[in-house]
Amino acid sequence: MAKEKKVKFKESIGLDIGSHSIKMVHLKKLHQGFKLLNYEIRSTIPDGMEPVQSDLTSDRYAPVLSGMLKSMKINPKKVKHIVSSIGGDNTSIKQIKTIFLPDEELESALFFEAKKHLPIGGSEMLLDYQVINVEEKTNNMNILLASCTKDLLQEHSAILAASGLTPGIVDLESLAVANSFALNSYLEEGIYVILNMGIFKTNMVIYGPKAKFFARDVGWGGYHITKDIMKQKKMSYEEAEKFKIEHGLKEDDDKADSSSLLALDITEKTAVEMIVQEVKRSIRFYVKEAGNSDFRKLMLVGGSAKLKGLPEYIADQIKLETEVYNPFVNLEKPEKFQQKQDPQLALALGLAMRPE
Repeated sequence: MAKEKKVKFKESIGLDIGSHSIKMVHLKKLHQGFKLLNYEIRSTIPDGMEPVQSDLTSDRYAPVLSGMLKSMKINPKKVKHIVSSIGGDNTSIKQIKTIFLPDEELESALFFEAKKHLPIGGSEMLLDYQVINVEEKTNNMNILLASCTKDLLQEHSAILAASGLTPGIVDLESLAVANSFALNSYLEEGIYVILNMGIFKTNMVIYGPKAKFFARDVGWGGYHITKDIMKQKKMSYEEAEKFKIEHGLKEDDDKADSSSLLALDITEKTAVEMIVQEVKRSIRFYVKEAGNSDFRKLMLVGGSAKLKGLPEYIADQIKLETEVYNPFVNLEKPEKFQQKQDPQLALALGLAMRPE
């Protein structure tokens, strides 16, 4: 996260290519802060169709992305600063500590060090790193290591190229999630848990101005919540999706059981319960590894963050203040966007704000 670097661009595009939809944000850099010029969210899956993860191939994305550029009146050939993100099983990120090394030795040493920490084969691994700080007493370096496979980056670049865009900076999803807060919020000292709730997975990030960075993917998302409703209510996917949007995790007031916020009452654990269980497990691991338990708040972003009852349920289970993040809070906005607060756009906004 390059928080201290100066922002040199005048306008930028942040592009979040997700499994369910593409989110694009167009920003203008002001003397202080940013102005929202335009944005669009467009699904990559036809209405009513049940998504299948293996069907989300790259040739589906390019036509959608091209259509978004056209509707937003953006000429892809004239885009000077675009930042996009990649995520999933073929990416990895970890904060490590190592002895002090001069710049000319650091990169080669870190490639071998990365093999110990990042679960990606060395021959196909692309590695990047950032020195967070050098400890005064020990002279040790705290470094953030990030990696992905060559194939993943090439596939991602091919989507942009097929849409007429020249690939620019490509961030890892976890870093982009953290940047959406670091570059757009005033954060007090302490630790923040960020859950980016997508359709097939939830990206969990633990971040603080002076805290150790941690990220992992939890294998449940909005799709699995809908499947739970399908099973419980004996509905089609389309019916269950509509029910989820209307009711969230709460039943109608006249049917609600005050002992539980969950509308789903089945013997096996629901997707929401599994997500909470993994978040609890990760927090315990973090406290043990980092020796820091100064948690201040849990923030929800992503499409599933808008589910009714979700913040209350998570707060009750994890015993941590929980809220849906408003990514527009510090943006200058045209009148037509004044009431917009969609948490789906947090990632794309963080990307668009990223310094060069």
